[in-house]
Amino acid sequence: MKRLVNTDDAPAAVGAYSQAATNGTLLFTAGQLPLTVDGELLEDESVAVQTRQCLENVAAILAAEELTLEDVLKVTIYLDDIDDFEAMNETYAEFFDDEPPARSAIEVGAVPKGAALEIEAIATLE
Repeated sequence: MKRLVNTDDAPAAVGAYSQAATNGTLLFTAGQLPLTVDGELLEDESVAVQTRQCLENVAAILAAEELTLEDVLKVTIYLDDIDDFEAMNETYAEFFDDEPPARSAIEVGAVPKGAALEIEAIATLE
């Protein structure tokens, strides 16, 4: 059975979606933009800063279910410019240094709201 997950410790959804959904076994986060909890978009910040904010948002959503980044099985990163991969990857590695999850990183035509990237994750509740 599907159950929605929402927390005040991550930015509110900016559209017709939930921060995350779970079936009791897996948790799927929505794509997280570099938004602060207050809704401030960090689009003028470096890719490293934007990556950090996206991953902090993912971590906050996981924490609402008593999960951590160690429970993440798969991450998908949507980059506005694939040339930002190295800067993103350096910051990403700070969050997933030991036994990192599977990951895809792809360049897309544009990321919502003019951000440099968007990050979504799938985590296990088991």
